[in-house]
Amino acid sequence: MERLDRLLARLGLGSRKEVGRLIRAGGVRVGGEVVLDPGFKVGEGALLEVEGRPVRVFRHLHVLLHKPKGYVTSRTEGPSVYALLQGFPTRDLSPVGRLDKDTEGLLLFTTDGELLHRLTHPRFKVAKRYLVHLERPATAEDQRAFREGLFLDGERLLPAELLIGEDPTRVELVLREGRYHQVKRMFAQRGNRVLYLKRLAFGPLELGNLPLGAARVLEREEERALYRAVGLFSSFG
Repeated sequence: MERLDRLLARLGLGSRKEVGRLIRAGGVRVGGEVVLDPGFKVGEGALLEVEGRPVRVFRHLHVLLHKPKGYVTSRTEGPSVYALLQGFPTRDLSPVGRLDKDTEGLLLFTTDGELLHRLTHPRFKVAKRYLVHLERPATAEDQRAFREGLFLDGERLLPAELLIGEDPTRVELVLREGRYHQVKRMFAQRGNRVLYLKRLAFGPLELGNLPLGAARVLEREEERALYRAVGLFSSFG
C-alpha cells in the first residue's frame, strides 16, 4: 500500500504538493471513484485515472535524461542534473553511473537498487556506446589495442569495440565497463585527445531524438529489455 500523493509523485506527475492540490480538486479517481484525500492508501494493481486519463502504475521508476554539457551528476554540486528532472521525484531517483560535466548524452535514473547494481557492475558487461570526436584520426592499430584490452590503473580493461567510419576523427566506442574518465584516458593512452563525447546508448536503451535537456519515463518494452539484459526479467512486474 502507498499514499496516493506519493504514488503520483513517484510516477512523475508532479511534486507531492502539486499532486496533492490535484487530488483535493477532484482530479484523481481510484477504481472509478473520485478520491479527495492525498493520504489515501493505494494497493498494488489499482486502476488510476488522472484528469480523465488512465495512469499505469509501476513498481519502480526509470527516467532517461538527455544530459547537456555543463551539468554534473551530483546532488551536492551544481549545476546538477537533478535540476533537469522537473516533475519527477528526484529524492528517490539515483543515477546509473555518471557522465562528466563536459559530456553529453544518455543518463539513466532509477529507483531500483538491484537494477542499478547490475547495470553498473562489470560482471554483467552491459554495453555503453559513445560518439567521440578526436583531435587526430583513429587507426586500425587503435581498434586492435582496444579489442585486446588496454591497461589502466594496473589492470587490463575489458575488450572495447572501436567503430571507424568515413571520418576517422568521428568514431563510436562501445564499452562494457565504466571507469573514471575511461574514454578520455583510453584515447590519451593511444596519444590522442577527446574533443567531444556523447553517450548514445546504454544496454538496450537508445537516446534517439530526445531533445537536449529533456527527460522521459521509459516505455514498457524498454523496461523489459533493460531487466532482461541483466537477468532480472523474472522479477519484473
